[in-house]
Amino acid sequence: MNRSLGHPAPWPAPGKLNLFLHVVGRRPDGYHELQTAFQFIDLWDSIRFYQRPPGVIERVGVLPGVAAKDDLVVRAAHCLAAAAAETGVPLRQGVAIEVDKQLPMGGGVGGGSSDAATVLVGLNCLWETGFSRERLAELGLSLGADIPVFVQGHAAWAEGVGERLAPVDFPERVYLLLQPEVAISTAEVFKAPELTRDSPVITIAGFLQTGGRNDCESVVRRRYPVVADALDWLGRHGPARLTGTGSCVFAPMVDSTHAAAVLADKPPEWRGWVTHGLNQSPLTARLQFERQFEPA
Repeated sequence: MNRSLGHPAPWPAPGKLNLFLHVVGRRPDGYHELQTAFQFIDLWDSIRFYQRPPGVIERVGVLPGVAAKDDLVVRAAHCLAAAAAETGVPLRQGVAIEVDKQLPMGGGVGGGSSDAATVLVGLNCLWETGFSRERLAELGLSLGADIPVFVQGHAAWAEGVGERLAPVDFPERVYLLLQPEVAISTAEVFKAPELTRDSPVITIAGFLQTGGRNDCESVVRRRYPVVADALDWLGRHGPARLTGTGSCVFAPMVDSTHAAAVLADKPPEWRGWVTHGLNQSPLTARLQFERQFEPA
């Protein structure tokens, strides 16, 4: 590593919303064929990198319920280091990774995937491994289907398992995001016999006209009544929807003032945030900031 670690400016790992999620088929390997629209939000985890001796990759702090060796940020760093070794790029320093968690865990907003993507992008810069965004997205896909969109850094229309991406500028609306106190198993949702798996394939223009839906929502409603309650409550203030297969629900609001007023009236046992949709990831701006320090 030729660059300095521990720069005071953290690296952002933004959350995302699935503006819709259709399950259009099931592959022989058991994975589901999806259509979805990803848009970032201005709520994010912050990641800092600290210098360690060569060969050391570790996590700073504790993530409840997740062992360090299983943490996606640690796995992403090892994945990048292995790819660098395969191409003969020497890494002169190790790294310690600190994550300040702001994104709700298990909420369906992509926190773990986004953290991993930020590690890939950030360390690719700091370690000077020289991989393209496309190569980093390939490495990310080996760790999780949602990681490539965070690596690429632009809101996108996604197909396949979520890895086939087409950049799209969606309306950047104000959203109210709520999370009831419940953990949802993604595997359980996708294994549910009642899950619709034959939604018709639609186009981007079709989605922008009709808005789509989340095919997983009916399963989650039935199995997690508290999420159904949140959808019903939020639905009185706007078209509420589940994001991904997590416990968070969201709805577009008229403006931030209206969103804040609705948030103030929510049941106290739910967490909530006023957020804005972003087509450009703040990770891209952070990368550009870092590059201004590169030698001419």
